[in-house]
Amino acid sequence: MAITFEGREIETTASGYLVDQEDWSEDLARVMAAADGIELGQEHMDLIAYLREEFFDNGGNLPNTRNIIKAMSERWGRELAQRDLYELFPLDPSKQGGRIAGLPESRRKGGY
Repeated sequence: MAITFEGREIETTASGYLVDQEDWSEDLARVMAAADGIELGQEHMDLIAYLREEFFDNGGNLPNTRNIIKAMSERWGRELAQRDLYELFPLDPSKQGGRIAGLPESRRKGGY
């Protein structure tokens, strides 16, 4: 599977995750999100930035939904519920968000 982006083919897995995380950019994230029917806003980008920070700065950590809720509640200064994150990434904030963030596929079961 591949994504055509800026005149080149970006290789992805069968699940749509980037094979090479170095291919990721914010513009590519917007293309990937649009394919899922999502227009990325500031909160989407904040969550994507958090996921990327956790992965690249914290030993490959792929946070689950509970940890994302805690972290984003702190960043945004308000109490979030699981549904708030699912409004941003309806297929699963950790998995769909991680895919759009250019991270490898999580092998965890469930989002909590």
